[in-house]
Amino acid sequence: MGEIHLKPGRERSLRLRHPWIFSGAVSDVRGDPAPGETVEVVSADGEWLARAAYSPRSQILGRVWTWESGEEVGEGFFARRLGRAIEARRSLFRGQETDAYREVHAESDGIPGLILDRYGDVRVAQFLSVGAERWRETILGSLAGRGDCSAIYERSDADVRSLEGLRPRAGPLWGDLPDTRLIIRENDLRFHVDIAHGHKTGFYLDQRDNRAIFRSSLHGGEVLNCFAYTGAFTVASLAAGSTHVLSIDSSEPSLRLGEENVALNGLPPEGCEWVAGDAFTELRLLRDRARTFDAVVLDPPRFAATASQAQRAARGYKDINLLAFKLLRPGGLLFTFSCSGGVSPELFQKIVAGAALDARVDAAIVNWLGQPADHPVSLTFPEGRYLKGLVCRKVGDR
Repeated sequence: MGEIHLKPGRERSLRLRHPWIFSGAVSDVRGDPAPGETVEVVSADGEWLARAAYSPRSQILGRVWTWESGEEVGEGFFARRLGRAIEARRSLFRGQETDAYREVHAESDGIPGLILDRYGDVRVAQFLSVGAERWRETILGSLAGRGDCSAIYERSDADVRSLEGLRPRAGPLWGDLPDTRLIIRENDLRFHVDIAHGHKTGFYLDQRDNRAIFRSSLHGGEVLNCFAYTGAFTVASLAAGSTHVLSIDSSEPSLRLGEENVALNGLPPEGCEWVAGDAFTELRLLRDRARTFDAVVLDPPRFAATASQAQRAARGYKDINLLAFKLLRPGGLLFTFSCSGGVSPELFQKIVAGAALDARVDAAIVNWLGQPADHPVSLTFPEGRYLKGLVCRKVGDR
């Protein structure tokens, strides 16, 4: 087995059980391990620290599987960790109407690089690191052997795979899947999901709780839903009694699926306006036309994957939030989100505050939002907290 040897004084994060080993902390790699191979992690003075997956193409040179010297990484290891994570979600959603949720959340469930989402009777998997990729068949065999789903589909087509030297891959993995278009239940609402072509694994499962909070916060009125994707916030708005919802997204096929989601829930289509276009441009056009709304949702795609990209991302976040504040009526609510791992909650709040200042409005934060319980954040891995949200009430213009 190969070995990663750390530089003097660089073992502290491992002792604190942070699962990432950056290349800058490594003095040398011994034994010529292959990509994804399990290696021993050793301090500068020769102390065994952990067992990790080796990733020579990434700045994250190792992702820790275990800190227990007696725990071998193999079939039993993955069966135990998968079972623990899946049973935790089953307990979490027992007795609820929801049948779509995350079953495995990578590092926070002790399986770095693996995302597993459940849509009814179908699982969708993402293998995003060379470690997870190396154990792909073992993981698939463990999942298939559980006998608790009808099919497994792969969506390993996220950009982060390129950082690991992996090519994108998608398609059926196991079982009987007559159609990649599914219908899921989220509380008392239903949604079409395209697991083959949709964003992420097909749906924004991480916004489930925030959609419920949004719905409970509305009292009719007009709503603007930016980066609407397939209209989940639009459906929540109409279910709350909103009289008109303008939904903007760059993808016309996504908006068409949004229209289907409105119809699927028996909601009034005449209350919807769908615009395919660039959200930055459309927000400016709405401002120039003096359009105003009682609530605005901003749920953009990731602007910054790493902290090094945060400054560039900050400009984009400030721009859309400034325009949103201008479009809000006094007393209106802004639900604004960032899923950028490189933007901290503190920085995001600072950006939104700066946007309000430049928009010359007075506003107050009435709620802080994040990801739901099926997207847990390990106490030793704060990077697992990627979704940040603020609910701001516009007090008035200056």
